[in-house]
Amino acid sequence: MKKIIALCGVMLLCFQAGIAQKFALIDMEYILKNIPAYEMTNEQLSQVSKQWQNEVEAIQQEAQNMYKAYQSDLVFLSAEMKTKREEAIVQKEQDAQELKRKYFGAEGELYKKRESLMKPIQDEIYTAVKEISESNNYQLVIDRASAMSVIFASPKIDISNEVLRKLGYSK
Repeated sequence: MKKIIALCGVMLLCFQAGIAQKFALIDMEYILKNIPAYEMTNEQLSQVSKQWQNEVEAIQQEAQNMYKAYQSDLVFLSAEMKTKREEAIVQKEQDAQELKRKYFGAEGELYKKRESLMKPIQDEIYTAVKEISESNNYQLVIDRASAMSVIFASPKIDISNEVLRKLGYSK
């Protein structure tokens, strides 16, 4: 009876080991920092963002100047002129908000530009991770940088450097 129980126990352990899944980690921030194209893309996006921000601020400054001029001329203006100037100021402020939304909104130009510039880099990384995962039989690859629930992970299962080597940026 003891032999049967022991045999069943050994078989259960062997079965568990046979279906064990392999996991790996990557650190996307580390990988991206080691890809020069990513740094250049970030710099390019930063420059475009600053340029667009300056455009928005220029229009907002115009609106402020119009309001200051309106304030100083207020006593000299007729009711009709006051209304026209107020409408012009409001229109200028709306123009600034619309331009800001166009450039920096959820589906704005900056988002589209970032998407178009980053997608090829992300696709290249994804392809490398997929190839490494398939060749090493990993069932799951977790991004250490974005997985907030990963409290500790052994450096032995981190394949970030392997991904960089696969991309041609050996470390």
